[in-house]
Amino acid sequence: MIVGVPRALLYYVYYPLWRRFFAELGVGCILSPPTNEAIMNSGARAVVDEACAPVKIAMGHVLALAPEVDYVLVPRFVSVEPRTYICPKLMGLPDMIRQSGQKTPPLLAPDIDMSKGYFGLARALMDTSRCLEKGLWSTVRSFHHSLAEMRRIKHKLIAGQTPEEAFHGTSRRRKPGRRLRIAVLGHPYNVYDPLLSMNIVDRLRAQGIDVITAEMLPLEHISLGLSQLRKKLFWSLSKMVLGAGLYFVNHAAEVDGIILLSSFGCGLESLVADLLERHARRQEFPFMQLTVDEHSGEAGLITRLEAFVETVEGRILNARNLSPHGDHEFRHAGTP
Repeated sequence: MIVGVPRALLYYVYYPLWRRFFAELGVGCILSPPTNEAIMNSGARAVVDEACAPVKIAMGHVLALAPEVDYVLVPRFVSVEPRTYICPKLMGLPDMIRQSGQKTPPLLAPDIDMSKGYFGLARALMDTSRCLEKGLWSTVRSFHHSLAEMRRIKHKLIAGQTPEEAFHGTSRRRKPGRRLRIAVLGHPYNVYDPLLSMNIVDRLRAQGIDVITAEMLPLEHISLGLSQLRKKLFWSLSKMVLGAGLYFVNHAAEVDGIILLSSFGCGLESLVADLLERHARRQEFPFMQLTVDEHSGEAGLITRLEAFVETVEGRILNARNLSPHGDHEFRHAGTP
């Protein structure tokens, strides 16, 4: 028996849990390949035009796995923490796939609702185990080992690895010294998908720039950033992005600038982008938003990245003599 895991959406958060869970149960687990044009195009043809690019990509990954697996894992994420929720499109994704008219294997689509704690996750894993005809005790053991695996991966993320590096042990040696340190923020399926993000993290690293993302921050820093809001956000992924952004804006020594990567047509990200831009402007902190979809081209991204990096470098260099806050300072000014 083989279960396929689409390399899309919350794969970038929960893949270690599912990989360990299926391994403990003795079930084969394979990944779809990294996103490419063929996967994107097949997914876009199979869903409604109004779907965002990450959902189209997820559909493409399901279709890519179809000939090779007995089941495809597409959990129905409702909530991953108390009093917060996941994007409605992710909640409806299993139904969208079933009603697409495409020939796909049976879906493993447990409801994951952790609004009341880890009991919701345990119940989802038990439902999955029941579909695979596995026993209760093996499920309980697998659940505890899976949580331990998630904690182990979190330590790797905080150490500066991307999810793909942490999941597959492909961390690259960093160049000595650093040119700049830039935060790249956004929903994980935007930031880390190689096609949708056009490999923005690797592009910046290739220039000798140290990149940090929301997933690389301890949760205490996220909470510190969110404490500046008058009202709590009830969207989990947006909380991570906004909390990280507000933390960086108010701890300018941590990073030299922020790039926010968002999907075209995403209402949640448009709200976060507006709030974060207001705070960054108030602190005169370098900030740039990049909006991507299936039609985005590399030329425009490269141009904007180069301009942003030059702006940040100029701000740092010229601040020695010209304050970024507007007051001119002469190092060698003498009295007449």
